[in-house]
Amino acid sequence: MSMFDLSGKAAVITGGNGGIGLAMARALVDANCAVSIWGRNAAKLDSAVKELEARGGAVHALRCDVTDPACVLESFDAAVDRYGRIDGCFVNAGTGGGGRRSFLERSFEEWRRMLDVNLDAAFHVLQAAARHMAANAEAGQPGGRLVATSSIAALFGVARNEHYGASKAALNSLVRSLAVELARYGITANAILPGYSETEMTEGLFTNEKFRDAVIPRIPMRRFGKVEDFGGIAVYLMSDASAYHTADCFVIDGGYSSY
Repeated sequence: MSMFDLSGKAAVITGGNGGIGLAMARALVDANCAVSIWGRNAAKLDSAVKELEARGGAVHALRCDVTDPACVLESFDAAVDRYGRIDGCFVNAGTGGGGRRSFLERSFEEWRRMLDVNLDAAFHVLQAAARHMAANAEAGQPGGRLVATSSIAALFGVARNEHYGASKAALNSLVRSLAVELARYGITANAILPGYSETEMTEGLFTNEKFRDAVIPRIPMRRFGKVEDFGGIAVYLMSDASAYHTADCFVIDGGYSSY
């Protein structure tokens, strides 16, 4: 199992103070990876740091609004200063659509806000990480992992959530393009596409009995995803085991998209 030992490696995780991001951070620190978790909520950051440190992890927390390019660059530089080198970047921060408004009523401001958080912010973070990793490669230290949290909404028509689906489909395309362009530096780029998963962001959705009764029968595993279901893939993608695995979209949905 030594190929999954992440000792000496460090990763940035945006939205790492809760939900899937925090679950990824837990798995990474358990595999001896140092982590820099970014988020906007100071209380959640403090709580996450205490939890991860209790697991024996090397943890660095930063308040960062990933929609602010200057804040992203400042935060990435701080993470590099802390660990010397960033080996992996998990772009996990994002927002959901909620499915409350028809496309016929969608305002351009809502459309732009969704893309600002789910796509433009990913551009800022991925570019900062890619530049750092490419510079390392040119200095004789190739390698690096870029990972984006997308959604199975990128694969289907999502009524009243077209702006969310569009942002995630674009993110998948961005990841594939980066995989091709950055392979020369030994950098891999992949996306993780969660299915219906119970997180803080989706709490209201999963307490809706009508929704649960409609969706559960379509999931072969007969349950919704848990944040813990995404820890193993994070470790794999950070590890040497995935060095030749790039340009992929990992669908983790309990079989929903195949049924």
